[in-house]
Amino acid sequence: MKNFDCTIVVPIYFNQHSIAPLYESFREKVFSKNNLKFQTIFVNDGSKDKSLEILFSIKEKYPDESIKIIDLSRNFGQVSAVFAGYEHANSKCIINISADMQDPPEIMNLMLSEFIDNESPIVIGVRESRDEGFFRRITSYIFYTLMKKLSFDNMPKRGFDYALLSSDVIIELLKSKDANPFWQGQILWTGFDIVQIPYHRKKRHSGTSKWTFSKKLTYLIDGVLGYSFLPLRLISIIGVVIALMGFLYSIVIFISKLFGGIPVEGWAPIMITILLLSGTQMIMLGVIGEYLWRTLSQTRNRKAYIVKKVYE
Repeated sequence: MKNFDCTIVVPIYFNQHSIAPLYESFREKVFSKNNLKFQTIFVNDGSKDKSLEILFSIKEKYPDESIKIIDLSRNFGQVSAVFAGYEHANSKCIINISADMQDPPEIMNLMLSEFIDNESPIVIGVRESRDEGFFRRITSYIFYTLMKKLSFDNMPKRGFDYALLSSDVIIELLKSKDANPFWQGQILWTGFDIVQIPYHRKKRHSGTSKWTFSKKLTYLIDGVLGYSFLPLRLISIIGVVIALMGFLYSIVIFISKLFGGIPVEGWAPIMITILLLSGTQMIMLGVIGEYLWRTLSQTRNRKAYIVKKVYE
């Protein structure tokens, strides 16, 4: 028996200035527009600012509304925080949204309409455009283009991180125990029907994004290596090509030797060959190492997050 019609999961990480206006926008633009029973779960992902204090103040201000605060022991990352919210929810569907107020809450009304009227198991908000700097736009474009080409052909070209998932989808996601989860990929991998709702992503309400380039790069590697064998296949192909080139070059050297065409000053081609082969080998070892590290992480079976306390 589901106690709520919809749960909104919000991961919090240094969002002290946007939490209060975000929840007020929920009340004004979502709760008041739907005759549904809502639950809101805020997951404090190791924030060192006043985010937790503000969450307590919101809970105290609205004692009759269902607000749950999950305080993690440290920063485990946005995906782990989202899954913590999933595991503590008890509703027919869950919507997760970022706390920076870049994603308009009113889109939830369209998501809920699709879920209730058409029984759509997955409804995602797809960014048609975004009020962000050139560097963030171009890196995001490259990121999701690579994802679409290498791992998921059904990945929206600008990606997504704003979604409604039915309880059936949530159950399947929680069965996965990936040590390096790629959240969007896990949703697309399930095979459930997906409805896309386009929207314009606003400028960040306050502060600076903690979603840095290095985190994007790590997440990209998780998505590619976790759902594609292409890197290993490329290693095999490159190995075959280099072996053929080496074989052909050996024939050239042998023929040159027969006809006395090998000069004494052979340092340059030798060094080029050594550098080419050693560089290729290092790249191959790096890719293999990434796979081995993920295998090690999976066999350790460590928790994705640790909950310090839950405030019901």
